[in-house]
Amino acid sequence: MAELDGVWDVKRVSGFLPPLVGVQKRISGTAGETRVGPLFGVPFDVVGLSLRYRPPFGAFVDELEPQGDGFLGRATFRGREVGRFALTRANQGGD
Repeated sequence: MAELDGVWDVKRVSGFLPPLVGVQKRISGTAGETRVGPLFGVPFDVVGLSLRYRPPFGAFVDELEPQGDGFLGRATFRGREVGRFALTRANQGGD
């Protein structure tokens, strides 16, 4: 989904998620990764508005729904919601 392409800042909204400071999702076409600062990324496949993590994290799926200029996400583990988060486009130009 082209509307998902780009770099997104992740902000915790509710549930059993950590604060998510410095977490970003980088998406290009049918693949992406969730990055924790400059340290490492966890890869996922984009299927519609679902982000399906690859093994060994295959039990995790993020379900997205459009919200304003970004997305509201539901983090799920084995089909059960464990938290909610918001995605907003990362600042690309620096104001």
